[in-house]
Amino acid sequence: MEKRLILAIALSLLILLSWSTFVAKTQNLANKEVATINIPAQHNAAEPAAPLPLEQKLPSPSLVKYTQEKLEVTFIEPQAAVQEVIFKTYRGYRFPLKYGFLVGDKSLAFKKESASADDVVFVYSDQAKKITKKFLFSPSDYGLWLELSVENLSLQPLALDLPVVLGVLDFAASAIEARYQEVAVSAKEKTLHLNARRDVVLGEIEFLSIRDRYFCSIIEPASNSNTGFIKKLNPHESEVGLILNKITLAPGQRIEQKFHIYLGPQDLGLINAIEPRWSTVINYGMFDIIAQMLLWLLHFFYGVVHNWGWAILILSLTVYLLLFPLSLKQMRSMKAMQLLQPHIEELRKTYKDNPQRLNKEIMELYRAHKVNPLGGCLPLVLQMPIFFALYQALMRSVVLRGAPFLWIKDLSEPDRLFILPVSLPILGNEINILPLLMTLGMFIQQKVSSPATASGSAAEQQKAMLVIMPLMFGFIFYKMPSGLVLYWFTNSTLMLLYQIRTIRKK
Repeated sequence: MEKRLILAIALSLLILLSWSTFVAKTQNLANKEVATINIPAQHNAAEPAAPLPLEQKLPSPSLVKYTQEKLEVTFIEPQAAVQEVIFKTYRGYRFPLKYGFLVGDKSLAFKKESASADDVVFVYSDQAKKITKKFLFSPSDYGLWLELSVENLSLQPLALDLPVVLGVLDFAASAIEARYQEVAVSAKEKTLHLNARRDVVLGEIEFLSIRDRYFCSIIEPASNSNTGFIKKLNPHESEVGLILNKITLAPGQRIEQKFHIYLGPQDLGLINAIEPRWSTVINYGMFDIIAQMLLWLLHFFYGVVHNWGWAILILSLTVYLLLFPLSLKQMRSMKAMQLLQPHIEELRKTYKDNPQRLNKEIMELYRAHKVNPLGGCLPLVLQMPIFFALYQALMRSVVLRGAPFLWIKDLSEPDRLFILPVSLPILGNEINILPLLMTLGMFIQQKVSSPATASGSAAEQQKAMLVIMPLMFGFIFYKMPSGLVLYWFTNSTLMLLYQIRTIRKK
């Protein structure tokens, strides 16, 4: 029974890890309905600009580049919008926004007025109005300000609806990257993490964010009670932004609106230093609290050893020691089950034609010897939340991107010890040594823990599990980030060493 439960857990692990990839591929073709949540009556929410027909050919826009030590921002001049951000200190990572911080619609043709080490200014002017957009950058962090001013140049009142686009999410990327794209909205003191593949309108928001695997963009207007929106532009793109409160300017009147912005890595330390409330943008799903704790420990250990690989090893050792009492109980339970195998085989022979009586007798046998058939699986079950939390945390952890350890060049990717000129079945053209070592270790662990007294059908099941379990876990882990595989390999190796030590003592 214990072996079957472990197999069931392994199958569940495979299904859960595959599900997000499957969803990323299929959601592009679904979810066309509109969800409307909490739209105050006073909001006359203007529709975001409609997408241009795909067949329409547009000239290449002129670009303006702003560069500082940490990042390079590419502006589209006619739109005074951010096309992409390149983060220099993170191996030139590109964070595309397409037309981030677009104000109004694309028909407004802005011109760059000035640029300095600290700011870039764009201006649009016609007979009725003058709109100025000033981007103020911080030299010390990833925060910036957008100062928007609108002046009525006409002799008539001027009514304005000004949507502000935070950016466009493109789901046409590879499934493994597209599934990490998400929208976060702070509404009524609660941050919601929304599916960006659906049309959504959300009222009374404080701040809005979009993020990919590693980086995020956050915008918070100085004024309250704005409306956020997600609008599907086509099957693979969604526009995310704000609809500001409708304003009316008297002749000659000028108003200003400020937006506090974060453009940077999903690093809690960096975000908290600018605005602690924004930290809720970072979320690791169902096991978010566990993931946050593990990341805190990981950063603490890194501060001691100054290497992310060694930090993961120490984290794995720490988790192993914390769960050791349960692991010890697991081993004792497995040993007790092994001792009962001959009796169980006798019962199977005796009651082979009476399954109900067989189950009753086996349960009586367990009860008489005070053995819990599920006790050996408890540590594995308890490790699942830790594993999934660490999986989410390490998959999104920007600090591991490009972090080396021993032969591993990047802990956020498979270790890729060799790249073959040809592609092999299942393995592909990459030879990832850590998953192979982990598979070998699990095979030895299964061999060591398997009862030598088993016979008949139990022996056949034992032989099958001896091969199936290691291969299944090896398949699951083969394409995972090497940092995660390093954690699991270390944990299973510690378990194996303790089992061998216990056997030698006897």
